[in-house]
Amino acid sequence: MRTKIEATWIVGHESGQHRLIRDGVVVYEGNSIIHVGRSFEGHVDRTIAAKDKLVAPGFIDTHVHSGHRASHRLITDTGRPMYYGQPFLEISVPKEGKVVKGDPRYLKHGDAGSEAAFKLNATFTVAELLRNGVTTFIEYGSQLRVQDALLAEVTRLGTRAYLAPGYDCGRWVGDEHGRLKRIRNDPMGLDGIKTALEWIAKHDGEAGGRVRGILVPREVETSSVELLRRTRQAADELKLPVATHAAYSVLEFHDIVREHMMTPIELLDDLGLLRPTLNIGHGNFIADNPNLNYSVACDLKLMGSAGATVSHCPINIVRRARVLDSWKKYQEAGVNLSIGSDTYPRDMIMNMRTASYLGKIMSHTYLAATAGEVFRAATLGGAISVGRDDLGRLAPGARADIIVIDLTGRNSLRLGPVRDPIKSIVECGVGDDVDTVIVDGVVRMEGGVIPGVDFAALRSEAQQAGETVWDTVAEWDPLGRTAEQASPWSFPLV
Repeated sequence: MRTKIEATWIVGHESGQHRLIRDGVVVYEGNSIIHVGRSFEGHVDRTIAAKDKLVAPGFIDTHVHSGHRASHRLITDTGRPMYYGQPFLEISVPKEGKVVKGDPRYLKHGDAGSEAAFKLNATFTVAELLRNGVTTFIEYGSQLRVQDALLAEVTRLGTRAYLAPGYDCGRWVGDEHGRLKRIRNDPMGLDGIKTALEWIAKHDGEAGGRVRGILVPREVETSSVELLRRTRQAADELKLPVATHAAYSVLEFHDIVREHMMTPIELLDDLGLLRPTLNIGHGNFIADNPNLNYSVACDLKLMGSAGATVSHCPINIVRRARVLDSWKKYQEAGVNLSIGSDTYPRDMIMNMRTASYLGKIMSHTYLAATAGEVFRAATLGGAISVGRDDLGRLAPGARADIIVIDLTGRNSLRLGPVRDPIKSIVECGVGDDVDTVIVDGVVRMEGGVIPGVDFAALRSEAQQAGETVWDTVAEWDPLGRTAEQASPWSFPLV
């Protein structure tokens, strides 16, 4: 079936760069785009009218943690200062011998857990991403049963995803005094990569090819050198992309320097892992960051020379008073910048705006992190991170992963008059402006409606699940705090 989209604005692609087309058409047949331009004279079976709309490649979210994020609601405007703003340590580090109750993401491979909880997390995640125009996402290493649940929802709702169980050699816990303690178990890491490879061998290419495998050693500091080396060997042999959290925490940076006498980025380089298809989660605490006062800094040069990808999650880190220093320097060094939502909101338009504003501030110029640059990061940057030249662009031969964004502000005056649609979306848009989502040539959302998803019911289920997490905080919190003690109310509760 051949479909034509007639739009007021189109983000086309030519000579490796996006191009704006006014009053043009996109034509796709099956799951491939066959024409992008001002007009098309050939036969079509269906025409989609997109007047006052922008037709663009689907967003690629390069950093997703599955879940309804109830535990993350405990660290807004609060936290323990000795964690230096690292959210991971505050909401996923339980008392030794305990688990974060009510959140199945933190169970180990094989641990018992509620099927309903796994399904809720997966449905919430995939539906939210799809509603916000994300056609491809990378899940950052949750355990086996989380991946199984995501696989089912990706298949049902029709998105594209890079999935596989993550692995490491031990996790952080809180000791009897509430202090950080790292449990080391190297054999667990080797078992974990074996599980990941088995899962990839079984599921890579499922859902009509929309599901692909990825290797995720969760964090550099919780992975042994041998585990990282085996990751590189498997990635080379099977041509798989890799994702890991690295250079994302002051504590992690100094732990790696102390243990290996190299920075996290130098360690990855030494192991031969730096490459465009290495997705470095955050990568903001590199040696070149002046806050680290590291005298011999070459991390930025190493990442840039390799064309490595940084998954920049601007909203998630700015909440913790952390930023990327700086967009302009990373870009000029040759780093491939992509954008991830990490936890919430899974709204790529809001994340692009935050990346742009923070990029200007940290680069000390309003010419940095332009609307075009952050839009490129949210599309082409993500495609590069997984080694794809058929995603993140609207061009003949590319996959028909297409989004239609309403430029009217959806019955509001929020966008105002539109001169440049990319600037208008980045400066004034929200994910709710996404009207239609097409993945692999199939309409997966139309008019903001996703077949098979009841948003009201999903919100209600998530609220109930969140109440369970908050009611049980004292059972697993290293300091034995209640939710109210760990996260005081914004105003006194009557």
